[in-house]
Parts: sequence; C-alpha cells; structure tokens
Amino acid sequence: MREQPGSSWAAGVNFDAVIRGHGLGPLRRTIPETLQINVGKLCNEACHHCHVDAGPARREIMRAATASRVLELLAADSAIRTVDLTGGAPELNPHFRQLVEGARRAGRAVIVRCNLTVLFAPAMEWLPEFYRANQVRLVCSLPCYAEENVTRQRGAGVFAKSIDALRILNRLGYGTGAHPLDLVHNPVGPSLPPPQAELEERYRVELGANFGVCFDHLLTITNMPISRFADQLDRAGQHEAYLGLLVNHFNPATVAGLMCRGLISVGYDGRLYDCDFNQMLELPLGATAGGRPLTVWDVNDLSGFEGASIATGGHCFGCTAGSGSSCGGAIAETS
Repeated sequence: MREQPGSSWAAGVNFDAVIRGHGLGPLRRTIPETLQINVGKLCNEACHHCHVDAGPARREIMRAATASRVLELLAADSAIRTVDLTGGAPELNPHFRQLVEGARRAGRAVIVRCNLTVLFAPAMEWLPEFYRANQVRLVCSLPCYAEENVTRQRGAGVFAKSIDALRILNRLGYGTGAHPLDLVHNPVGPSLPPPQAELEERYRVELGANFGVCFDHLLTITNMPISRFADQLDRAGQHEAYLGLLVNHFNPATVAGLMCRGLISVGYDGRLYDCDFNQMLELPLGATAGGRPLTVWDVNDLSGFEGASIATGGHCFGCTAGSGSSCGGAIAETS
C-alpha cells in the first residue's frame, strides 16, 4: 500500500498503520467489477459538500476520444459488470448518451448518479425517458427529507425541484418496483450519518406522507474532507475536529467492503484511480515506467490490476468511520 506523503491527518494518525495494526493491511485490489467514470466537473449545482468542486462554470469534461476508449476497454473486459457514471452532473456531458448506450450494448448494468434538478436544466427534458429506455439504475442526491436542510447544503429552490423530479420518475416506474431508484443522504454538517436502515425508514415515511414520493433504498454517505467541504470546515474552524471524529470512529469491520477494492475510477481526462476521492486528490492508480500516471490508453486489461496496492491517505478514514461509507452506502450494519 502506498501512503501518500503529507496525507496523514488527525495528529499524525496514519491510515496504513491503523489497518495493519488490525491485521487488515496492506490493502489490495480484487478483480474489478465496477468501472466508475467521472465525466467531468460541469454541474448545474454547486453543493457545499461537493468533493469534486463541481459547478456551472467548470469546463473540465470528458472528450469524445476518451469516452470511446473507455468503451473499448469495457468491451474487452468481461469482469466489469457495472458502469457507474458520475460527475458533476454526468447528464450534462455531451457524450453521456454514448457512454450509457455503449455500456448497455456491451451488456453491462449502468448506474447514473443524478442530482435530480438536472431534469429541469435547459434541453434536458429527454432524460427521464432515456433512463427508462436504457434500464438505468438511478442513484439520486437528496441529503434530507426536510427542505431547510437541503437548502443549507444545496441552495434555495433545490428541494422543491428535487421532489418534482422524483414525482416524474415515479410516474415512469422508478422507485415503485419497475425501475431502481435509490436516494443518497449526506450529513448537512461535520457529523457521521445516522444508521442507514433507521434513516431510510424515516425518509420513506416523511417523503411518502408529505409528498407522495417513493424510492427503493437510502444510501448514507459520509462527507469527505476534500475540496469544497474541506474549505467549509476550515472557515468554521472545524477541520481538525472533523478529522478527529473520523479517526476516532474507525471501524475495522468496514475494511473488507471498501469500494476501492473492486472498483476502477476513470477521470474525465482518462487517468486511472482507485476511487473518485483519490481522483479529486490526484492520487493515481499506478504509473508508467516513466513515472507518468496511468491512463486508459496505457492499459488493455482492467483485470490486470488484481492484487495491486491501493493508494491511501487520511481521507480513507471517511470511508471506514462508523458504519462505513461507499458509493453503495453504509458498509457495516453497526459501528
């Protein structure tokens, strides 16, 4: 495992040393089953917790040649079962359709990480039917069932638009048993998410009773002290306290289920990473003989990364605190 210089936080606590102390290290890859593609930083929102620092003014997006190469790699690797599209708002990338349709033609399941309000962005009215036609699984951000908390994290008017979007998707069968729709909770402040099962039931009751909205599952995800959320912590003087919270709630039961073990993350420019968080911190997955970070043009077999060490840092305590956190929600049932 490669602990990155300068990435040991919270009074010098080293993630690599902690998992070794529990007999769980070094952390290495299994055969990758998920290809997560971050198509860029362009987004119609600019949420306070965003580890990507995405927003309407960002221009870093995946180009056509990169998208085509990613689909070539996907076609050549039968181990990859799921393509997970994220951003920014992945739907705003001009090659979004190409990636979804290409992955579906290759027989892969497709997840789209949707912020819901993108359905009301200019010229995006085709999205709901496109999701359904391509059997896309939707993972949608809704940090709380209460409007006040969503406004604090995502801005004024976002909650009402999100509810309207969910109603549209429900009418198409999403979240009602025909097509999968999961919601994502991020804590509004510097705290760990509540127990996932309990919070899911509260979401179900509140959204159903107050808005007639249905969904399949709730995924709780810990806010990462990266980029915009890290800046927010700094301004509030809470950075060290939050890092201490993550370290002090390290849960060894989460390590076996860390998403980085069976996932490969592709950046908008084609560079390869262990996860989307490492991508934002520019901690690459391996390097060429000349020391340059590996890209989709340097490899022909994604399964060849099986057994490779995983780049770690202090931010990894965010995925292993409490019940754990991954793109699939909580990792362990109890903390």
